[in-house]
Amino acid sequence: MSKHDGFRAPEKICQGVEVANISMHGIWLLVNSGEYFLPFDDFPWFREASVGAIHNVSEPTPAHYYWPDLDVDLGLSTIRNPKKYPLRF
Repeated sequence: MSKHDGFRAPEKICQGVEVANISMHGIWLLVNSGEYFLPFDDFPWFREASVGAIHNVSEPTPAHYYWPDLDVDLGLSTIRNPKKYPLRF
């Protein structure tokens, strides 16, 4: 028996939704179905938002994410395919 038998590295499990990272180009959103990058060019509301406002996100219904401080709500289909759902006018 090796010293590693029975040992598993911890896995990151997301319950709901969380912002995993904010970069100069966009935000990384971690949800149950995976991790998604939201570039500021496609999601401009986040570009000038405070870190606290970006991190304040909830999932009121499955695959629907809401940032109350920014009054932004996005569905997972919009996040996955932003060009299909133009968000800027």
